[in-house]
Amino acid sequence: MKEKIDLILRAAFEHKSSDIHLTVGIPPVFRINGELRKYGKEPLLPQDTEGMAKSIVPADKWDAFKERGELDFSYSIAGLSRFRVNTYHQRNCIAMALRTVPTKIPTIDEIGMPDTLHKLAEKPQGLVLVTGPTGSGKSTTLASMIHYMNQTMRKHIITLEDPIEYLHKHGNSIIDQREVGMDTGNFANGLRAALRQDPDVILVGEMRDLETIQTAITAAETGHLVLATLHTSSAPATINRILDVFPPGQQAQIRIQLASVLVGIVSQRLFPTSDKRGRKAATEIMINNPAIANLIRNEKVHQIPSVMQTSRALGMHTLESNIKELIEKGFIQREVAEPFLQEMV
Repeated sequence: MKEKIDLILRAAFEHKSSDIHLTVGIPPVFRINGELRKYGKEPLLPQDTEGMAKSIVPADKWDAFKERGELDFSYSIAGLSRFRVNTYHQRNCIAMALRTVPTKIPTIDEIGMPDTLHKLAEKPQGLVLVTGPTGSGKSTTLASMIHYMNQTMRKHIITLEDPIEYLHKHGNSIIDQREVGMDTGNFANGLRAALRQDPDVILVGEMRDLETIQTAITAAETGHLVLATLHTSSAPATINRILDVFPPGQQAQIRIQLASVLVGIVSQRLFPTSDKRGRKAATEIMINNPAIANLIRNEKVHQIPSVMQTSRALGMHTLESNIKELIEKGFIQREVAEPFLQEMV
């Protein structure tokens, strides 16, 4: 079965698939440039998906997977690529969703992100958030920022990931990568421990709960640069999500802290390119300045987009304006982005 899944993953890699779905009753499905396409005609049987899962799930995690019903881990094929894997139960069968993780870490320029990301990566301390829906390229953006630091700065960088995706080699910087569930119990524990490990930069794969968010804000306050992700769609939504996690009695204090430590928010979404050969990221960038900080402190987060629209010289722009710009330049087609633009009205 290991040979079978390796063959599927090799085919997915050759087709430049970003994701692979293996579920009972249908052939393997690849996501290519955002669209799902079947690979072959032979539907997978329960014994196929179970056998493939059993062949790649770490032996010491199989019992935990059967008990919990889902498991995250990484899998690699030598000389080909690494894959982020989520295996889970559905209708009493096993299914898998795999994300291709290139072995070569792309640069900020190679993924077509704004030059502002270089400036955010150069900040000595504070909180930088990369947000967007699942599959919008957040992990790749963060990896490119860490790669840039590793090439140009002398830092101690600690990453907390679930699971580890891109593998960084020590360069000018020291990079220690810790996997949740293997190297540390959870994000909150790993983040607390990181503060005692002499870091300059801490990457938090996902700020999932109050304790992780609170510790990340504290780490940013105490002189560290903290990079993290959230599943939010815009800068204002990101700020509101962080505030809403806290009890009402703490929100006034968190507003003050967040206004002080926040460096910037990068929201992104991927669209198929006009030539159908790849995907292009549309971005929203908010840089914290006295005007933004004042709006956060005074419960006027809804006014932030208007500040962003008038602050392009500082590197800011809204997601809507960037999508329209990409359409005008011919990078993406209007009909692809139109439904999203209508959602934003």
